[in-house]
Amino acid sequence: MKKVNSNKVKVTLRQLVKISYSQFSIALTSGLTRGLSPLPVVLIGSVGIFFATDHLAIAETTTQNYQITVNSDRDDEIQADRELTLREAIAIANGSLALDRLSDTERTQIKPLVNQKGSQISFNLPSDRTTIRLRKALPDISSPNLILDGTTQTGYDPQSSFAQELAIPKPIVAIAPVDGVEIFRGLTIVADGVTIKGLSIYGFNAIESVPTTTPSADIFISHIAPPPDTSQQQQLAKFAPFYDSNRPPQGVILEANWLGITPTGAMPKQPSSFGVYLFNSTDAIVRRNRIAFHEGSGIVTSVRATGAQIIENVIASNGFDGMPHGIYLEGEIANLRIKGNTLCANDGSGVYLFKPSGAITIEDNRILFNDRSTRYAAIYLMGNDHQVTNNQIRNQNGAGIAIAAFPKSDRNLIRKNTFSALTGLSIDLIAQRHVSDRDFMTGDGVNLPRDSNFRRVDTANGAINAPKFLANAFPMFTPNLVNIDGTADPDTEVDIYRVTGKINPNLPYGALSEYLTTVKTDADGKFGVSLPELKVGDVISAIATDPQYGTSEPAFNAQIVNPDLSVPAIANTASTIPACTTPPQVVQVPPPVVQVPPDPIVLSVPRQVHFALDRDEISPKTAQILNRIAAVLKQYPTIMITLQGHTDPRASGAYNLELGFRRSRSVRNYLMRQGVASERMTVRSLGEIQRTSQNNQVIDYARDRRVEIEFADVRDVEIRFEVQQEDLQLEE
Repeated sequence: MKKVNSNKVKVTLRQLVKISYSQFSIALTSGLTRGLSPLPVVLIGSVGIFFATDHLAIAETTTQNYQITVNSDRDDEIQADRELTLREAIAIANGSLALDRLSDTERTQIKPLVNQKGSQISFNLPSDRTTIRLRKALPDISSPNLILDGTTQTGYDPQSSFAQELAIPKPIVAIAPVDGVEIFRGLTIVADGVTIKGLSIYGFNAIESVPTTTPSADIFISHIAPPPDTSQQQQLAKFAPFYDSNRPPQGVILEANWLGITPTGAMPKQPSSFGVYLFNSTDAIVRRNRIAFHEGSGIVTSVRATGAQIIENVIASNGFDGMPHGIYLEGEIANLRIKGNTLCANDGSGVYLFKPSGAITIEDNRILFNDRSTRYAAIYLMGNDHQVTNNQIRNQNGAGIAIAAFPKSDRNLIRKNTFSALTGLSIDLIAQRHVSDRDFMTGDGVNLPRDSNFRRVDTANGAINAPKFLANAFPMFTPNLVNIDGTADPDTEVDIYRVTGKINPNLPYGALSEYLTTVKTDADGKFGVSLPELKVGDVISAIATDPQYGTSEPAFNAQIVNPDLSVPAIANTASTIPACTTPPQVVQVPPPVVQVPPDPIVLSVPRQVHFALDRDEISPKTAQILNRIAAVLKQYPTIMITLQGHTDPRASGAYNLELGFRRSRSVRNYLMRQGVASERMTVRSLGEIQRTSQNNQVIDYARDRRVEIEFADVRDVEIRFEVQQEDLQLEE
């Protein structure tokens, strides 16, 4: 290596990058990225440049590709010894660690690859030490076409899966921080064509001690680090790259990983902040991963994620302490596709779009039991020309699909989806004049028919009118055949649906549960169709679609009746035990219809726990009580609970509302760690508005500081619980 005095080097780092981007890739260590004391910077390519505090060193590097086998779970500093670590393997693949710095034993774990596009890192860890505990952040992966392959570990079964719905095998190799150490990212990818598969990655977060200008995540994909401070995004036009040299990695593949979750399926003691963060990427593939237990969203885009394919993942139980959605999309997302995923038990929406650029498709997904803490639509859209088709959307405390009008959102096509168990409309087109938090999150309810052309710009999807049946009841004169007539906007396609499940008699609409057929309106907006699929007692609805404007809200219900307008009594429908996925080799048998409610379940278990003044931590005594509650919930899988956080009155209403949320989330998170599925729990806060009494003694305030647990059985039976005060925490 030839040392050169840095004072004699006139070219700057940015100028070097601009000379030939294809010849250089930059990997700044995490210390510099996070604004800590500068560590050496490495340029990998035909020339290697090492910055020190007082000199510049230039050395030749190779572009040889290797088969590298990691045989140690340790994370020591790079050194010549008997074991090859993951940190050393990444450095070798990046070209920043010369082989002559390794021992002879370590070099036996490295084989040259001929005629290969990139290096491969495999694993041969001891069977009792398959979790790699990191002491600091790993180097950015800057080696193009690198394959980091956890499926090579002995014992990995590619034919297995944790669920029947999707083939996602259990990983053996895990990557996590050492207990008590904060590391803000698991893997950072800055090169094209990188593949990460068969790994469990969890526990990566930046809570207090790690300053960072860009987000934390299990896997972070971006242009060469460090990305500029995210505040610079406000200065960009159309989400352009930050600088000419900020080329996004292309074709990264993330497959068969468990992110945010341990190989045992347990929630980690320290949850990760986000799962996959597509900060700046093109054509990334996120396929068949299990993404769970993140404080924020499971998958997030930021500056650019054009062409991303999010396919057949299970994204569940995310967003419990921040951005609450399963998938959160913003920035440039043209041609992004979300297909075949299970999005379940996330705290907000399954998919949430915020002021994106570009159109996406959402198809063939199961989106169920979301909205665990805040009322959101299952899918919340902003922007134009999105297509949402063939999705199963159910059990949502809000609309199925809500479409914003601010910013203006048009030509969104919502076709052939099935909805059930919603408290809002299946499709809700939001008007600009409705700007409350509820309107933006879950929809604003039924729109009136369009009465002026101004409504075209005032309401999402051009305020296309919902279809209107000519009657609210259609007699069936011929067995198994009924004629349906109605009106909608001229020259639109009307999709007819059967409405099933529990129908609220106080609402004129129901969930669009089963697609039946499509009929086109004439130039006057009239349509008619004969339907053989219906029987007396069925309820129907419809939506209209015009490619120029998009899809409408649903029509008010109509019912199929006998010629004398009578209808049979509606039979009870079997309830479903909340579950995101089905365990392998277990056939789910729906519970039988219960005609006569069984005797009330009488359980001797508490229905509230208490907290210290201005705190949300679980005390040891409260933990004992929650253990009893968890045992009951696991014994009775048909019981669902709502956790309502409460406070004493000695703070502002807004502060107390948030404190109540923190307390209810703490209880939920504790129960999740005890094995209670998150889809069975809903989190709410009432703040100070529901005190136990109006007295102002210390004991009264202690009783106020609580989480009330409301129990409900899907079989509609009464459950009786006891009140307890064993864990009251009096202030000094």
